[in-house]
Amino acid sequence: MISRARRIILAESDALRVISTYLDDHFSEAVDMILNCQGRVVTTGMGKAGAIARKVAATLASTGTPALFLHPAEGVHGDLGAVTREDVVLALSYSGESDEIVRILPTLKRIGSPIIAICGNNQSTLSRAAKIWLNCHVESEACPLGLAPTTSAIAMLSLGDALSLVAMEARGFTREDFALYHPAGTLGRRLILRVSDVMRTGDLMSVSKMNTVLREVLFDITRAGAGASFIVDDSGKLVGIITDGDVRRVLLKDKDALDRPAGDIMGRNPLTIEGDLLAVEALSILEESPRRPGEAPVVDDEGKPVGLLMLKDLLRSGIV
Repeated sequence: MISRARRIILAESDALRVISTYLDDHFSEAVDMILNCQGRVVTTGMGKAGAIARKVAATLASTGTPALFLHPAEGVHGDLGAVTREDVVLALSYSGESDEIVRILPTLKRIGSPIIAICGNNQSTLSRAAKIWLNCHVESEACPLGLAPTTSAIAMLSLGDALSLVAMEARGFTREDFALYHPAGTLGRRLILRVSDVMRTGDLMSVSKMNTVLREVLFDITRAGAGASFIVDDSGKLVGIITDGDVRRVLLKDKDALDRPAGDIMGRNPLTIEGDLLAVEALSILEESPRRPGEAPVVDDEGKPVGLLMLKDLLRSGIV
């Protein structure tokens, strides 16, 4: 079984090498047509070719090219109304004679949408109706019966991916653009989520003056549900920090510490986050600090605390 599986995989990979030699000016023209499309790329196909077409539409859409999948059988029952003259149709059919595909061609012609055909036969009905034909011909299917679309499906998929990604590069599509369309994914969150999206502000952060007694600081930390209080001078500039751990340690040494001013107890020169960094950058700052803090103040250009960034909030945000 393993030996047979290897032969199937190698047969398909060999076919892809052959497909790569078919690429010519028609491929470049197809990419230009996609780049110049004022509407959407409408992919269509039936059966296995339809499954590939649906995937290609998803790849196009996620890499900067507006796209949708049209089921050809549904198309002849009204869904062709989704296609406009400004659209480009990317039609997949290995034989180029799939009944459902052939039936929508006259309407597409009347609409005026140019067609790019991914097909294994340049004399087929589909290829002749298309403005551009991309050859996906394979010598044989990997299926031992030579029937199930396998190698031919992989060939269609590779051409669809090539169109999508070459168009993506030509558009100057960036990682940030990709993240914009994938906000729920880890990559998207890493490239989009910023400190301002994660930090705690207002009543969810504790800010105390230097002369505030530790008892009041502790009450304020508890009220805010924070892990620390930021100590500021009279101008509101950050001068230190008192964490839960600081409170415990000082009480072990001095039972009367709750009546001492925050300025006597605070840790000076705390690690701070400056500006609206990406959340993942802020996480790196916290993790790489020898202090290994569980929280850090976010300060503005004047050094005044504007937010509380907590390690547990960063981890909950899904950037790792």
